[in-house]
Amino acid sequence: MIQTREDVRNVAIIAHVDHGKTTLVDELLKQSGVFRENQEVAERVMDSNAIERERGITILSKNTAVMYKNTKINIIDTPGHADFGGEVERVLKMVNGVILVVDAFEGPMPQTKFVLKKALELDLAVIVCINKIDRPEARPEAVVDEVLELFLDLDANDEQLDCPFVFASAKNGSATLNLTVKNKDMTPLFETILEHIPAPTGDPEAGTQVLISTIDYNEYVGRIGVGKVDNGIIKVNQDVVIVNHHDPDKMKKVKVSKLYEYDGLNKVEVKEAGIGSIVAISGISDIHIGDTLCSPEAPSAIPFQKISEPTIAMHFMVNDSPLAGQEGKYVTSRHIKDRLLRELNTDVSLRVEETDSTDSFKVSGRGELHLSVLIENMRREGYEFAVSKAEVIYKKDEKGKLLEPMESVYVDVPEEFTGIVIEKLSIRKAELKNMYPISGGYTRLEFYMPSRGLIGYRGDFLTDTKGNGIMNTQFEDYGPYKGDIQFRKMGSLIAFEAGEAITYGLFNAQERGQLFIGPGEKVYPGMVVGQTGKAEDIEVNVCKTKHLTNTRSSSADEALRLVPKKIMSLEQALDFIDTDELLEVTPTSLRIRKKILDPTMRKRANFKKNNG
Repeated sequence: MIQTREDVRNVAIIAHVDHGKTTLVDELLKQSGVFRENQEVAERVMDSNAIERERGITILSKNTAVMYKNTKINIIDTPGHADFGGEVERVLKMVNGVILVVDAFEGPMPQTKFVLKKALELDLAVIVCINKIDRPEARPEAVVDEVLELFLDLDANDEQLDCPFVFASAKNGSATLNLTVKNKDMTPLFETILEHIPAPTGDPEAGTQVLISTIDYNEYVGRIGVGKVDNGIIKVNQDVVIVNHHDPDKMKKVKVSKLYEYDGLNKVEVKEAGIGSIVAISGISDIHIGDTLCSPEAPSAIPFQKISEPTIAMHFMVNDSPLAGQEGKYVTSRHIKDRLLRELNTDVSLRVEETDSTDSFKVSGRGELHLSVLIENMRREGYEFAVSKAEVIYKKDEKGKLLEPMESVYVDVPEEFTGIVIEKLSIRKAELKNMYPISGGYTRLEFYMPSRGLIGYRGDFLTDTKGNGIMNTQFEDYGPYKGDIQFRKMGSLIAFEAGEAITYGLFNAQERGQLFIGPGEKVYPGMVVGQTGKAEDIEVNVCKTKHLTNTRSSSADEALRLVPKKIMSLEQALDFIDTDELLEVTPTSLRIRKKILDPTMRKRANFKKNNG
């Protein structure tokens, strides 16, 4: 018999990047007494990964739970960035409602639309939380209208349109249902959760059914499946069968060795869990997202949407440059392969394939950010390797026509920069779909364009808008191939001898373009040491010393003025490299190099390429 479990609420917090959902979760944790009075609490305590903390973005969904008035509220903090959309789609299967956080100044953004659409499709209850009302330029009333328009755009039904609005300042730890009433804490939000998020339902007498929605990984216990108990009870030492909606042949008997529930930021071991509980299960090595754990008597898989396919790929390979192995701890193909396969334990949107070469692996993901976060994590862990330029993954339709991934691109820029953005993106095959003014003298431009047109554009975009532009992208679908794109390619300055860069050599080289290196840095033939304004590559000798004569002393070198070198971030370097180049990644350095280091062989390869 179907029953409702009134002492539990399962809710996901969804929002666009940087609208404050992780800070909001912090406050809910603090005010529910999860932390001791005197406990030191880091800001954005849910963003536990170092890169998440630095970039201020959430990459992995996190589970937590708070108690309010004898009700356990399980909260899932989800990523807001399009590249991690796969995470959002899955966790929504565990909850009965969502809190949609919208910035009181920016209003609904592309990702707001994406996450809300997913929630409405699953018919989840929605609470809208207009956050950051303490911002001086906040415009909460106007944002309420924009959110309601978004609901209408997404064909929400009357019940969904009748959702409650809560106004909050997560930073100040306060929420209110009415803008004229000031409040000191988050009570109105807690109350709204209890009132509007439905309690989970299920049949406690039926056979066990737990759908695994996320995978956690721990060095000591291996894979940990996280999911919601839909029916029945799950117990420690229980025999269960793994089945999968998309893989009807899968049927494997396993035992539940450990069971956990969430309490604040901790996992707490429990002996059993009933309907509506969000549990973590360890001890099953072959557990995957989308698997259902069932009682062996009548196993039936819970339907589950397929995970979004990757749209972009790059090759990760063993570093074979003359400086290889000097800075990294893990450098062999076995190290790289093991690390990439380990990433598959938790990242379902990633694909890793072997290639013809044992030293190279094809890694496919949801976007440049998705793959650059993996690269950054690996270099911090001591890995040294090389990566190729990102390329999109093409498909063919039934008639054999070439299809490519297409994106919706939303650009907010000050009015004076709209012309240059439209011009640059139209060269990259973008169609301008919409253009309208938004507050603060900004204009919003909406484009539909091939994903490959975006590769290498972000650096230009920041330069063209003097750092004032905001660009958001959203994968839409696969569309017909749009034709070749003419990128205005800067040529590379290439070192032609090994050694250390010297001021005299650099001084002569800087007349040819912008340098990426300074005096004293090691170089080798085929290494890219700068960029030129022209389209062709130029070889330079940065190790060149001045011939000394009786009348000229080496101290005259000190008068040579070098232009400051251009320091590139990982993303900028990935954007910059061309198809005949690689990025050498080590824990301490990023070096750009030609795939073929020998200049004669490189010229021969170019000649062959250009003359078929």
